[in-house]
Amino acid sequence: MNTVVKIAGALAIATALSAPGLAQERLVSGGLSTTGTYMDYMRTVYARAAGSDLIQLPLTSFDNNFELTALGAESWEQSEDGLTWTFKLRDGLVWSDGTPLTANDYILSIQQAASAGYDFAWYWDFAANIVNWKEVTEGSKDASELGAVALDDHTIQVTTSTAKPYLPSVVSLWYPIPKHIFDTVGVDWSTNVDTIVTSGPFTVQSWEKVNNTVVLEKSETYTGPWQAQVDEVELNSALGAPEVGLPAFLAGEVDMTGLNAGQIPFMRDRMPDAIRSEAVFATAYIAFDLEAAPFDNVDVRRALYYAVNREELTSTVLKDLAVPAGSILPPGYPGYNAEMAAKAVFDPEKAKEFLAAAGYPNGEGFPAVEIWLREEGGSSAFLPSAAQYLQAQFQDILGIEMNIKIMSGKEWMDGLLGRKNNLFLAPYGYDYLDPSNFFGIFYNGGRHSYHVAEYDRLVAAADSNPVWEERLKLYAEAEQVMIDEGMIVPLTHPVQMSVVSDRLSGEAVTPNAEGFTPMSPVLFVNTHIQKN
Repeated sequence: MNTVVKIAGALAIATALSAPGLAQERLVSGGLSTTGTYMDYMRTVYARAAGSDLIQLPLTSFDNNFELTALGAESWEQSEDGLTWTFKLRDGLVWSDGTPLTANDYILSIQQAASAGYDFAWYWDFAANIVNWKEVTEGSKDASELGAVALDDHTIQVTTSTAKPYLPSVVSLWYPIPKHIFDTVGVDWSTNVDTIVTSGPFTVQSWEKVNNTVVLEKSETYTGPWQAQVDEVELNSALGAPEVGLPAFLAGEVDMTGLNAGQIPFMRDRMPDAIRSEAVFATAYIAFDLEAAPFDNVDVRRALYYAVNREELTSTVLKDLAVPAGSILPPGYPGYNAEMAAKAVFDPEKAKEFLAAAGYPNGEGFPAVEIWLREEGGSSAFLPSAAQYLQAQFQDILGIEMNIKIMSGKEWMDGLLGRKNNLFLAPYGYDYLDPSNFFGIFYNGGRHSYHVAEYDRLVAAADSNPVWEERLKLYAEAEQVMIDEGMIVPLTHPVQMSVVSDRLSGEAVTPNAEGFTPMSPVLFVNTHIQKN
């Protein structure tokens, strides 16, 4: 039994149970994407319906100080060898139709994630490394052989292939599936409002699939932490982009919205008290197909690495919206290495030298390429502006013609996983607070189809090492491999600037201990707002 882990779990429970619970009225905000197929986070992340992460109860989650909080699980233990975790569900949890929420609902969801073509399966492969995960995803073993079982209705046991000291953070994205509905309806249970039952603070009132706009209601059956404090939440995805979100805010149609660079000075003059800022643990970067020309040449990739003026990008086009990124890890994130980040310098001459070494002096003979990015609101809404800046800079410095293609989140992710293009502008935000989260997306064919042997060796060694200082050294070596191999071009870390209505109050719109107002822990935000 891991006593420290048990104490941490108990403290998290005490914090979670202290949240107030007064119902108010309807909270209206923009959604992230206008497309959504399933209202089930364990079926699809990149094409999920708005509100999927508000209607179901994860085992754990993060608050506005990024502290881990016990939600579906009330406690957890780690075995002495570090390979087995036991999660105890809290008593009294039920689905919105009154059926008890049990460990089998969580086991069904993780089995489905492993066996049904989940577009986020790579996360569980690396972050959790559950026994037999890869074999189940590849079809060589049945989902019942997965190293996750229900010992009884209130106990989940997870066995990992390597020690995962941060697993309680990883399971913040483990949501249940209603087994009693799934056994009758199948995977389509989450496509119809009539068959969607919920386990979290909200139920589904309506879902307009044409633009992925959803109205949620405060659940009358939810008894866990983080009770809803408003009667309804409307996620209007048509108003997610700042260009339409701010006019709607000024007209009183939405209660909070993100801002683009041009809107920030206007709102500072007009409504300075309404502005909130968030230093987002996220990174925008350029990724490649390492095996497809012309990016199968490391010198081409390194030419792009040195051809980006990150300081200019974030002080002009993305002023107040982002800070320069020299690393895949954001500043302040566990494991951030300032020495490594400082190596991402703007050096046009070096960029030209690398491109010439690749056989394309001044861009001569370089094929026209197209960078793919996904349409998205929130802290990634600036990506099209960043792409246009890169387009001009690569043309001016390297003589490279780069076209831009903006697509839906589902199309973009299908293209990335299916290797349908060779160049992507990719945003990634943290899922749990450990360096392995970011390094894992490039590990052994994870989110990207990268197989760089030395990088994989170093990351695997760092991930399983119990000594923090030794882990950091290994991650620094892995980051040097990323630079030498030109695996990515780090660009920016977003700074989310938002405005909130003066009718809103509560912890979610109050600056945290660091002076920021995070809008990214969506479950916390939507359950810790009052409206009057």
